[in-house]
Amino acid sequence: MSTLRKTITVTEQQGAWIKSRIKDGDFTNDSEYLRDLIRRDQERAQKIANMQRLVTEGIESGMSNKTPKQIMAEVEQKMRANGTL
Repeated sequence: MSTLRKTITVTEQQGAWIKSRIKDGDFTNDSEYLRDLIRRDQERAQKIANMQRLVTEGIESGMSNKTPKQIMAEVEQKMRANGTL
């Protein structure tokens, strides 16, 4: 994967925070820290997009004739089947 060089400006407080994260051994340099933040932001954005997709599917599926108890039983059954419960 190719890389691009970027120049950024941070406040003194932000710079001190980055240095403290490196000093604590969490990261080896500024770039590693910033790449980690970007990866986390990308993961968060993907989770939000997935949740939005599920909400849209739910809205578009219309009203259900099932009782809340029936719906919960189906959810529990699906979660047991896929190992999340």
